[in-house]
Amino acid sequence: MRVAIAGSSGLIGTALKESLHAHGHETLALVRREPKGDQSRWDPTTGLIDAEALLACDVVINLAGASIGDRRLTPSYQRFVRESRVQSTALIASTLAQGWHGVLIQGSAMGYYGDRREESLTERSDAGDSFLAGMAKDWEHAAAPVVDAGVRTVFIRSGLVLAPFGGFADRLLPLVRRGLLGKLGSGRAWHAWISLEDEVRAIEFLIASDHHGPANLVAPAATRDADLIAALCRAAGKRPGFGVPAWSLELVIGQAIDDLLASQNARPGVLTRLGFEWHHPSIASAAAWVMEQAGFAPPSIPETSA
Repeated sequence: MRVAIAGSSGLIGTALKESLHAHGHETLALVRREPKGDQSRWDPTTGLIDAEALLACDVVINLAGASIGDRRLTPSYQRFVRESRVQSTALIASTLAQGWHGVLIQGSAMGYYGDRREESLTERSDAGDSFLAGMAKDWEHAAAPVVDAGVRTVFIRSGLVLAPFGGFADRLLPLVRRGLLGKLGSGRAWHAWISLEDEVRAIEFLIASDHHGPANLVAPAATRDADLIAALCRAAGKRPGFGVPAWSLELVIGQAIDDLLASQNARPGVLTRLGFEWHHPSIASAAAWVMEQAGFAPPSIPETSA
């Protein structure tokens, strides 16, 4: 199987490429620099893409888009984030709509649902009204040409991807290892999460399935913010530390605070129905895996002492 990946240098793309190679598949990485080896140059801002190379692939995975978590979401950067996703998706979609018969795995995010407090969310739930919700909705809509052309398209609405290097957990680990973090804001918000290992496995699982439409890439059960951080602390042999108040987070990331503290009690309805089996179904097992992979796995303290 030949698989094209846009966004292959990111957290998920890098791990996915390694896994595909390990399973004997060929990959074609779409890059903006001078291509080398198994790469093809593209530029969504100018419409540059090698259509012939893309149409020769069996699967296209689009994870391209500017990072959200490592910069302050100013109005100008919000526009950049949105355009980076919409432009790349529109270019891929219009190219694949030219009689292609493969599978498109289109990136999306839990942010699609916005802040829903205690509501149980499934793939049938409506989009929210926050910046990230609007961005995710536009991101998915940009794939309309390829969907309308009858190409099987899966929108992967990924939760917080827990990994030892990069992503949400990586930014917390320095504080967790020192026992300096207990919760973000009130600690009551629901986080729909998934380990990086299961994220990659779920994408490969969906490629082999017959599913089309949205799929929540999350673990079987969401976890309260304070409980997620407590699980990471226990896996590091530490007790939870201090809470980070919402006002201090707002000073750092601005209005994006509403999305960071958004409560999303999402369920993986599609993955469950299709029979996917998680390697890390609980937050305890995911936290232990993160710490082990990060090379920091002392004996965990008892859960009751957290």
